[in-house]
Amino acid sequence: MTNTVSLTVEDGLATARLDRAHGNAIDPALAEDLARVCREAGADDGVRGLLLAAAGKLFCPGLDLQDLIELDRADLERFVVTFNECIAILYEFPKPMVAAIHGHAVAGGCVLTLTADWRILRQGALVGLNEVRVGVPLPFGVSMIVRESVPRLYLEEVALLGKNYTDDDALAAGLVHEIRPAEDFEAFCRTRLEEFASRDRNALTITKRYLRSSIVERIRARDPVLVDEFVDSWFRPETQERIRGIVADLRRRD
Repeated sequence: MTNTVSLTVEDGLATARLDRAHGNAIDPALAEDLARVCREAGADDGVRGLLLAAAGKLFCPGLDLQDLIELDRADLERFVVTFNECIAILYEFPKPMVAAIHGHAVAGGCVLTLTADWRILRQGALVGLNEVRVGVPLPFGVSMIVRESVPRLYLEEVALLGKNYTDDDALAAGLVHEIRPAEDFEAFCRTRLEEFASRDRNALTITKRYLRSSIVERIRARDPVLVDEFVDSWFRPETQERIRGIVADLRRRD
């Protein structure tokens, strides 16, 4: 068992905190750990709600390209299945979840936050989905969640142009619900989570399940059979060239 995500509970409110090298970039271990702690928090009757947070300067920059570029096709397929399952578990989480986005959350990092019921962005932090710009598609389940979250007017801009947003632009694009200053940021996020958690647990859980049921059914039915499309796109020569260029730039900065 790895330890890239910690789980703490205080007054019935759990915090799942990303805490991994490379700015909390997503690798197989982080996806597995996040899924595991969400299962634990979901099954714990003492947990009334979950705060999705992160340590370090960044919330999450997306997939860890430096690690994933080294995987062969079979290993990448296994990772995509693991990542898709993690997103599904987050989206099906039966209790209220608030995302405390204290730093940049782009690509897969933004995807993680979109599974939350309420998303709060620190002023100046970036959010966005830039997968298409890199050369890989949004996974099917992610596309369904994006379509449910983003206003129709912004859908193509967010998903197809891959723009990043901050402050009021992020709010207008539907990627977040609130913008807050850095001061006492996480304390405010916990206060908002407490507001959700104070509602009748049974009524909230059932209503949340109803609201998300059609998306969950599509994700569970289609994600497994569309893994090859993502993997094929990943291994296209043009995509590999872009990813290796990004990785080379990242390694020069280290």
